[in-house]
Amino acid sequence: MGEERKDNFENFLELSLTLEEISGMFVLQLIAKLINQLTLEEERKLTFQDERPIFLQLAEQLEEGILSGAYPEESRVPSITEYSVTYKINPATALKGINLLVDAGLLYKKRGLGMFVATGAKDKLKSQRRELFYCDFVEKLVREAKNLGLTASELANMIERGFKDVD
Repeated sequence: MGEERKDNFENFLELSLTLEEISGMFVLQLIAKLINQLTLEEERKLTFQDERPIFLQLAEQLEEGILSGAYPEESRVPSITEYSVTYKINPATALKGINLLVDAGLLYKKRGLGMFVATGAKDKLKSQRRELFYCDFVEKLVREAKNLGLTASELANMIERGFKDVD
């Protein structure tokens, strides 16, 4: 009888290790889902009250998440269903926003697993944003500086002052 109990106990220990390993994998999956959920909670604060189409706002929100590091390269982004349920929007609207990023090469699909951030997406976004910044702000700034008769060095001094004064 004693030998049988010892065998059962050893089998139990082996089983426990297996369950521990399985439970470790489950905990990691749970943590990943929790992080995604927390990210969605943070994003849920957006109300889509803007005049711009919701799909554009959703795409911009994902871009911000990529730039901020909330969605690192090769990480999974929330699914179409998660977005549509979270924001109470039509799945076609969510799909349209995500497809903008797929078309731009920022996201890609892994069949059966979801959408993932492409390698190089953050750098690509920074490059695009810098070009937009130049077009939207720098060109206008220089044009206004010239209208005011400012020299390039005077403008540079003002910009340096702005870096010091603005938080």
